Amino acid sequence: MSPTPTPKVSRAPAFPLIWVVPILAVAVGLWMGVRELRNRGPEIVIDFADGSGLEAGKSILEYKGVSAGLVKSVEFKHDLQGVSVQVVLKKRAADLANGGGMFWIVHPEIGFSGVHGLDTLVSGVRLTVRPGKGPPAKWFRGLDKTPAPEIADHGRTFIVKSDQLGSISTGSPVMYRQLKVGQVEATRLTDDATAVLIRIHLDDPYGDLVRTSTHFWNAGGLSFSISLLGASVKDSSLESLLSGGVAFATPEEPPLAPAAADGAQFDLAPAADKAWLKWAPKIPIKAQESSPQSVSKTSLLPNLLK
Repeated sequence: MSPTPTPKVSRAPAFPLIWVVPILAVAVGLWMGVRELRNRGPEIVIDFADGSGLEAGKSILEYKGVSAGLVKSVEFKHDLQGVSVQVVLKKRAADLANGGGMFWIVHPEIGFSGVHGLDTLVSGVRLTVRPGKGPPAKWFRGLDKTPAPEIADHGRTFIVKSDQLGSISTGSPVMYRQLKVGQVEATRLTDDATAVLIRIHLDDPYGDLVRTSTHFWNAGGLSFSISLLGASVKDSSLESLLSGGVAFATPEEPPLAPAAADGAQFDLAPAADKAWLKWAPKIPIKAQESSPQSVSKTSLLPNLLK
């Protein structure tokens, strides 16, 4: 009779496999938390008059089409006269917190000056920014509406003076022979409040179109007149029809007047004379070369934004 085999005793694993999944989940969570802290930039507060559409943890701060931060909280100000939005920036977007930055809420906008923010109908309201060049800051005052497009320091800038602003506003087109050659940069009252100053910018290379003899007029809206010979309706471009606009023309009688200097001021007529619309002087259009010795426009123009 063969001997009975010795039984083998197996022991259960000292560490239950059931704990592997939760431990891995905790490890992944810790790793993601550390990565988030390493990528986390400064926190800033932006005050708005109205925070419609902003949601904590969902609304993003976008710059150049890329997410640069996340809204952390949206709360009433202490006096209930607006809301304070706390935003956490990404580390690589820390420079967006420099002083002088402009923040605004992107809402759907449809107008003759352009179509903006229609994608927010699907993605939701978001913040966007135009960076400043000052020192780092923690608090900003948000804009109530989308600012005018930023204009590079090319071309020429002039001032036109009018009794009434009419339908002209920041961003309104500046037209030459019904072609857009620039836009309105800013508007304000004169120091004695008797008229309105309008700062316009002509894109390069159209600055030389403005001569010392140039005439400007308000090109917004429709012009309707009735006479014994019948009725006539004159209009400008579709863009300037509702959003307002400025147009100009230069006399063609030789010799051609010299080009107007940067910051030169002109009067703005309420409408164009018939003779102005027939002027067609030959003015060479050529690109202006930038010069490091060129004088800054800021030193030549009155402060229209104060």
